[in-house]
Amino acid sequence: MKMTLEIASAIVDAALKAGREHKFMPLTVAVLDAGGHLVAFKREDKSGIMRFDIAFGKAWGALGMGFGSRELFNRTNANPTFMAALSTVSGGRLVPVPSGVLILGEGDVIGAVGISGDNSDNDEICALAGVAAVGLEAKPGL
Repeated sequence: MKMTLEIASAIVDAALKAGREHKFMPLTVAVLDAGGHLVAFKREDKSGIMRFDIAFGKAWGALGMGFGSRELFNRTNANPTFMAALSTVSGGRLVPVPSGVLILGEGDVIGAVGISGDNSDNDEICALAGVAAVGLEAKPGL
């Protein structure tokens, strides 16, 4: 199985719907394929101009490390030197805060979703809802 535009678009729309149902702040959602390429993206009205870079960085970092950005966040305090090195080698693209979630299809990573707009825990709620809505498995941590 691989990430398709149809799947990615459905994840984005379901994540945004979850955000509206919870009355979260305006969200920005990015879905990447397993190679880190952008497949689908939407930014709600009034979502800040940096939100794309943050959402993309959460998803990209999850793909790059092989686990969700919540785990990256958890490791930051334990190993700040390594996290600084990751930031350098990634060209600053890696964003180590929750809501970068790996997307699994038939047990394999087929992509990742990253969301920015509300607090990271709320963003992650929407990421998980988006993936669940298409019947795939989400992996927010290890």
